[in-house]
Amino acid sequence: MLTVAASVLIASILIYAYQRTKPPPPKITGTPTGPPVTSPRIRLSDGRHLAYREKGVPKENSRYKVILVHGYDSSKDLYLPLSQEVMDELGLYVVTFDRAGYGESVPNPKRNVKSEAFDIQELADQLQLGPKFHVIGLSIGTHAVWACLKYIPHRLSGVTLVVPVINYWWPSFPPKLANEVFEKQLRREQWKLRIAHYAPGLLYWWMTQKLFPNDSVMEILFNKRDVETIKQMSQVPMPNEYEIRQQGEYESLHRDLIVHFGNWEFDPMELKSPFPQNEGCVYLWQGHEDKLVPYELQRYLAKQLPWIRYHEVPDGGHLMIHEKCFCEAIFRELSHGEEPTIK
Repeated sequence: MLTVAASVLIASILIYAYQRTKPPPPKITGTPTGPPVTSPRIRLSDGRHLAYREKGVPKENSRYKVILVHGYDSSKDLYLPLSQEVMDELGLYVVTFDRAGYGESVPNPKRNVKSEAFDIQELADQLQLGPKFHVIGLSIGTHAVWACLKYIPHRLSGVTLVVPVINYWWPSFPPKLANEVFEKQLRREQWKLRIAHYAPGLLYWWMTQKLFPNDSVMEILFNKRDVETIKQMSQVPMPNEYEIRQQGEYESLHRDLIVHFGNWEFDPMELKSPFPQNEGCVYLWQGHEDKLVPYELQRYLAKQLPWIRYHEVPDGGHLMIHEKCFCEAIFRELSHGEEPTIK
């Protein structure tokens, strides 16, 4: 009798543990049980929909067509302090879009680094942006930009990576350097990244469990300059902020971690310049005091890819795209190739 009871108890525990590792099904936008669609969307070749937002000058009158790729826990409605006057002056047409699983874009259960590049290419084609366009990637969203450099370099007229999140498992990093920098991360962050890389099937459990204390996001991510930026951003209402995770945190936040920190099909440090005739430029912006992205590894990456124009802001943090001076400098440099004034 005790053996039977023990077996039932063990089986119950195992079933409960298994269930805790399985995320709930996403609430897909545009379906009877999902959130409504309120933004323009394109239909991709695999049947998914991608939501987007346009700003700047009309594309038929633009000098520069830019696709902006948002970062972690963000969307097409990210705060971008770029005035209409500046966009008119530069002739900028800017498209932002919800990456798969975010906002109003349908999740992609097969999402990987490569698929993100081809989502961008399909977006450009359906919006008729022409044979070439610029891309700007932010934070963890830069895995899509690295993928563009790998898979569709012939479609690019200019590229900017802003505080690109590092994957510590890229093969070209010296193990000693990568380990030293990784150990500087907070312990809970280290475990999160290890699980995303080595055991992605357990990530949902890790991100939702209550056994271990949560680290302060402010402590992990933001330096003093970032905190001031957040105060300024809080004064600007974001009416669609609630939509970012509305289809489920697993298909947006968790899958971002799995894709970015997983094993890539290529090593970014083995890429060739997409502009061998200097017909375009690739820029990388890094904050020296970014508490999320280590400048040591970013410097190493930039040395391995001398065709990247590397900017390291002395007191810069992770939110520089949301600072007016840096936001304008990034777009001015992309459109004119001007060397920015870093303050």
